[in-house]
Amino acid sequence: MPSIAVFVRKTPRDLLRRYLAHANIVLPDSVTWDEPTSTPIIKAMDALDRDAHERVMRDFGRVAVLADESGQNALYGVAGRPHEIDALPSGHARALWAYIFAFEVFRRAEEVRYTDDRRRGKQWSGFLGDPDAELQRDEETIERFKQAVREQFGSPNVHVDVFDRHKRRLRGDLELVQATVYLEDRPDQLLEFVNGQLDVRDHRPVVEASLTYEPESGSIEVVARNQETRETFVRLFAENLLRTDFNGQPVPVRRYEIDKLRQPFAFPTDASDGIERVRINSMRLMPLDTASQRVTLECLRGEEGTIWQVSAARFGAADPLRNGWLLTQVKFTITFHREPRSSVGKTLPLTITMPHGCDLKDRTEHERLVGEKYLREWGLLQDL
Repeated sequence: MPSIAVFVRKTPRDLLRRYLAHANIVLPDSVTWDEPTSTPIIKAMDALDRDAHERVMRDFGRVAVLADESGQNALYGVAGRPHEIDALPSGHARALWAYIFAFEVFRRAEEVRYTDDRRRGKQWSGFLGDPDAELQRDEETIERFKQAVREQFGSPNVHVDVFDRHKRRLRGDLELVQATVYLEDRPDQLLEFVNGQLDVRDHRPVVEASLTYEPESGSIEVVARNQETRETFVRLFAENLLRTDFNGQPVPVRRYEIDKLRQPFAFPTDASDGIERVRINSMRLMPLDTASQRVTLECLRGEEGTIWQVSAARFGAADPLRNGWLLTQVKFTITFHREPRSSVGKTLPLTITMPHGCDLKDRTEHERLVGEKYLREWGLLQDL
């Protein structure tokens, strides 16, 4: 969660004043807004009473989630009139403007960020559906879908939000439809203090699930808590909103093929992407006759030779890269050309672990786009 100081310094003062009016928070009359330093404003907000201070921290925390690159992509992905936020000077300003003046857009951007952050993670599944199906979103159809969810999960209360969005990719934006489902879960109890005394309060948590449909390919992706639940949501989604059959066929599984890197590889790139060089820093290998041993080769900063040259020089005829050892992990760095006013070029470090592991999903949106492009072009990433 960002500090008040960081948030205030990254947000235009007129927008900050609008937020305070929106939240019905009044700063002392002694605070002036035309001083060159933000310190008096920061101190006044830090000194707010408990309820107001908690409200500020909670709101700033939500806004900060949409202020970074992934959050901004989510915000632009659902903004019907992006020109309204284009002129604002920072991600914090754009996210706070949406929170104040376009809360539905802000909330949908939160749903998109929630979905995309979990894509291809433990809570994610993808299935093949019919391409170019027309998603029905009239009130009667939505209510039928909600009733099916109620009956399937035994939840008395269900809320469904259906909206259009798009996702960035190198060869043009991808159009999607997202449905976010909120349902009331089984009752629970929470401990809390009431008039200074510890007490128990009945509580019915809300469970969130999200589904996206890609008309171009027909794929349906879902984020929910377990495999059985995910398949159920997709079946209800397909039958009620897409009016198609659900065949349960999963989307292609990503598999990484790194065995070719046991031999010197050139890593060709396009000049338009501004990549200066690609260098392998580390390889982990396993002998074929046992699964209990590993050998790691590393070329640290300052080593002029390639990892293949170092391995050959150190091991000679026993070089594991030439003696049938299984390559199980590789770490390499993509270095970009230095930008103006920068002393060094940006880097994109990547780790691939056989057969399905890659930390590309933890990178920024632009890094994921570039990384996925070249992993495919280099033959290191395949869809099975």
